[in-house]
Amino acid sequence: MKAYIKAALGKAASAVSNVVNNETVADYWTEHNVTSHMLYKSPEESLEYFHWRNAQYYRYIDLMPVVGYDNKAVLDYGCGPGHDLIGFGVYSRPIKLVGADLSPASLAEAKERLGLHKINADLVRIDPLATELPFEDDSFDHIHSSGVLHHTSQPLVVLKEFRRVLKPGGTVNIMIYNYNSLWVHLYVAYMRGIVESMYGDKDLKQQFTHSTDGEDCPISNCYRPDEWVDLCSVAGLDMQFSGAAVSVFEASIMDKRFAAIMDRRLNSESRDFLASLAFDERQLPIYKGSHAGIDACFSGGAAK
Repeated sequence: MKAYIKAALGKAASAVSNVVNNETVADYWTEHNVTSHMLYKSPEESLEYFHWRNAQYYRYIDLMPVVGYDNKAVLDYGCGPGHDLIGFGVYSRPIKLVGADLSPASLAEAKERLGLHKINADLVRIDPLATELPFEDDSFDHIHSSGVLHHTSQPLVVLKEFRRVLKPGGTVNIMIYNYNSLWVHLYVAYMRGIVESMYGDKDLKQQFTHSTDGEDCPISNCYRPDEWVDLCSVAGLDMQFSGAAVSVFEASIMDKRFAAIMDRRLNSESRDFLASLAFDERQLPIYKGSHAGIDACFSGGAAK
């Protein structure tokens, strides 16, 4: 295993050991979820929210599709309150649809939302301290995990379980937070770290932890795409970086880029990142040929 993977995994495990006795990951995500515990009055309102949220991240739905899974057994790992389960249930016809999450509250909300759409799905609670998923070998044709694995203390353990429960020839789509993003190098490093003086002497990845899903989020990591591909390989998964979705928020702060580059207090890595950006026809930022957005997306399957 590469040295930087060992270091990253060790740091994540160390970080979670300091919080698990006081506030478990499950407790946190029971109180906090991606839809802020929104309730829906109708399937139309639910579906409108589905499209609105996806529109907040350019190309997300293309990189993490919910179409094309007819007659497949699909697992949404870290389903939360059921956002992507709704997508699979409305836009595909899976033979089996399973949502797994560690939060009882989110699973209850997912059940209610699925009921609005009359979508049949099995909802399974995950033990946050377990090292195995509660599924048999070769159970799923497709595994979808969006915005989850960067919140786990042992992502390699989860990835190995993905490999175990994936059927031969099955597919996997994963979204995790992208280190090579405007979020990291403009919003965190400059706007919060320098302009607002929020982080003191913390390094950039430590600063990032407090920037996304609440200041007190127990675990929130970000990865360079090549780091994540290598980690998946160790787990027996052959994954490719398929691209990054740029958030509307990131696009909205682009006007701060030149001020950041001119500020001598900005770390040299972030300055070089911002100075090297190119732009597509929609003026979305590109870094080394890929969009520089917070949502790094990967696709693939079991390694041969």
